[in-house]
Amino acid sequence: MDNTAQDVAEWMVAEIRHRGMLKQEEAVAYIREHFGDRFVFVNERGHTSLDKQVVKAFRKLHGGRVAWDRDGFFWGWT
Repeated sequence: MDNTAQDVAEWMVAEIRHRGMLKQEEAVAYIREHFGDRFVFVNERGHTSLDKQVVKAFRKLHGGRVAWDRDGFFWGWT
């Protein structure tokens, strides 16, 4: 069965809930390996980012309980 953006978002929320945080570089590596390259891309600044559908599903799932740390490049449970 093909993975969806929702599957990726659910994994991210579960990781953050379990570990308390998730570094972007770890998330990207895991997502590429387990879900596929179609869920990540290189943005105009040269940084690897998550597909917009993943971000949308992720925000909906965590409902404001996860915050992005710009300096540390990670998401943390609030």
